[in-house]
Amino acid sequence: MKPGKRATINDVARIARVSKKTVSRVINQSPLVREETRTRVAEVIAELGFTPDPQARGLAFRRSFLVGLIYDNPSPTYVVNMQQGVLDALKGSGLELVVHPCNRSSPTLVEDIRGFVERQRLYGVIMPPSVSEDERVIDLLRELDCPYVRIASIALDEPGMMVVTNDHLGAAEAAGRLADLGHTRIGLVRGPALFRSSSVRGGGFRDALAARGIPMDPAYEYEGAYTFESGVEAGHALLSMAEPPTAIFSLNDDMAIGVMQAARERGLELPRDLSVVGFDDLPMASRIWPNLTTVRLPIRDMGRMAAEKLLAPLRGLDPAKLGQDDILPSLVVRKSDIPA
Repeated sequence: MKPGKRATINDVARIARVSKKTVSRVINQSPLVREETRTRVAEVIAELGFTPDPQARGLAFRRSFLVGLIYDNPSPTYVVNMQQGVLDALKGSGLELVVHPCNRSSPTLVEDIRGFVERQRLYGVIMPPSVSEDERVIDLLRELDCPYVRIASIALDEPGMMVVTNDHLGAAEAAGRLADLGHTRIGLVRGPALFRSSSVRGGGFRDALAARGIPMDPAYEYEGAYTFESGVEAGHALLSMAEPPTAIFSLNDDMAIGVMQAARERGLELPRDLSVVGFDDLPMASRIWPNLTTVRLPIRDMGRMAAEKLLAPLRGLDPAKLGQDDILPSLVVRKSDIPA
């Protein structure tokens, strides 16, 4: 260095034999730097007396310390609860949350997500189902070297990158509940085929009924869209059958509440004329009448757990050594189901 010349980030990078990006990460205390490299860069900074430009550092901080929540879930309440859990974990970390709704059926899905990740220079990404189940998105994040955590009904990745909700166990509890109540003519409102949770929940329900000697008649199944409106459509379709079901299990609460609406529109009294069971235990489940019996997934906790995994390097933890977080669904019995 020439006498009187102020050291620059280029000088630090050249002497430490790293890129400017790595120097910037060290300055901003990013976890995405090896400890050996961090120490070397810090020593050069101290030796040169380098002080970063505050304005440039602030820009780098804002752009480098963002966590993205990428989702395609059609249930607004589910998404809001997930966001609240992520924000619980981010509190005090210096990181902020940015959200990116997407449509997995879009032909530009991958490029849209690429643009989002690159524009925001994300610290990392959290993905609830069903975008968490899309291997095209996972391949993209690996290509971009962007850390991520997936929330899904079954294990799809390394344990340190997964929150697994074990949806089949919850669906089996719902099946056992209806079987214990004496129902044998049972309707099933599935979710979209694009959602793995639909096949996992539906499979768990059918298997548990079969184990009790109650075969699931495909004629009593209806594919919904995980929305209230599709639940209304499903309810009318199933209840218009010559021998309508005495109970209906919907694979999320939005559709279950839609089924209840359809039953009322047809002049039925709940639960006397129809038992209904849902899945997720959204806040509305305990506010409607009759209160909805449903399988509880702690959605807010799931968001918090995923964010905590993503932040593990900030706490000196190696994601590769973290175990898988497993959620155990539980049946919450309320007032919407009675004996057949």
